[in-house]
Amino acid sequence: MTIKSTWPLVLVLRDRNAGLYLSSVVVSGFGTSALWLASGVWVKDLTGSDGLAALCVLAMWLPTLAGPLLGTLADRGRRRPLLIGVNLLLAALLLTLVGVDAPGDLWLLYAVLFLYGAAGVVQDAAESALVADAVDPSLLGDFNGLRMTAAEGMKLLAPLAGAGLYAAYGGASVALLDAATFVLATGLYALLRVRERQPARPSGSRRKRTAEGARHLWSHPVLRPLVLAGGATMLCAGVNGAMVYAVVDDLGHSPAYAGVLYAVQGAGSVAIGLLSGTALRRLGERRFAAYGIALLAVAVALRAVPSDPLALVSGAAIGAGLPAVLIATLTSVQRETPGPLLGRVTATANTLVYTPNVLGLATGATLVELTDHRLVLVALGGALLLTATPLFRRQARAERSGWRAPSDADAA
Repeated sequence: MTIKSTWPLVLVLRDRNAGLYLSSVVVSGFGTSALWLASGVWVKDLTGSDGLAALCVLAMWLPTLAGPLLGTLADRGRRRPLLIGVNLLLAALLLTLVGVDAPGDLWLLYAVLFLYGAAGVVQDAAESALVADAVDPSLLGDFNGLRMTAAEGMKLLAPLAGAGLYAAYGGASVALLDAATFVLATGLYALLRVRERQPARPSGSRRKRTAEGARHLWSHPVLRPLVLAGGATMLCAGVNGAMVYAVVDDLGHSPAYAGVLYAVQGAGSVAIGLLSGTALRRLGERRFAAYGIALLAVAVALRAVPSDPLALVSGAAIGAGLPAVLIATLTSVQRETPGPLLGRVTATANTLVYTPNVLGLATGATLVELTDHRLVLVALGGALLLTATPLFRRQARAERSGWRAPSDADAA
């Protein structure tokens, strides 16, 4: 059976390893999304402080800054045992939150969330490297799209479940649920059938090994423009995200209406995840990312118009446009990076792409208080169009070679 005779998504879902991995994404993603919301509510209930509640998200995001260093852990040994160990560690850490029931216990919650974020960086790097070995290179785009669909689907469902569980039984129950999801994910990783060679013993200093990921990204003609465009896009996306309540006010709705806009945006992300593999094969990574950023630019600018139908359409378009550059970048990293470097390169790319989102949120929170949000949205649309333009100009030679496996390229 060939890819041409069967819809590629069907081939991905029929693959045993791909199915197990996607199942682990759904399971652990459900627990993570539930805890993400519940932890802030938990702190708010214990302290009454919005600032302390916001620190929960900061604690989970901070380890991303150390991505290049943490990524080295994913290249030091076999990835499947590492993933099993990381999931068991997270399950054990979450069990310690059962005793958090007073403001004086919050240090433990913040510490666990920080370690949770650090383990997540290592896990993402190891998963990317393992997937590159386990999934046919021609199906990586489809697989990464399905992964995005699964993750976004959990973001739509899990926060509601986490909020309900928290309201009924308290924060400890959500921590136990998350711990259970990591135990289940551990079992799924244990069932993977992947032949991994023990990596060669690392040479050189830790600083040199850490820098190798960034050096590979910067010198690669395909990866460098995608990572730079991804970081710029996420910076603008962060500013745009901070404008959501101003947009809701302009529409004349209560703040709760933001939930409707987020749900529509999530639906757009789910849709593009299903179509990304086909789009990548037809357009290539650069143009797929460029079209996605251009769609995002138009959608963000149109949010400046106070119209309910337009706001919903723009929300869906934002959900469809934003993931394109993320899927394209991850797929390119997996296809264009040697296996021994893949953990470090993935973690470094994630740091460069996702960290600007936090900076954008902080910048947007300031701008929304100082100026008209509609002017900001139009300016963001222009900045995003400028970001997309270089990706349209030239197809990198490495990308034009098509969707061949490394063995095919060697044979040619």
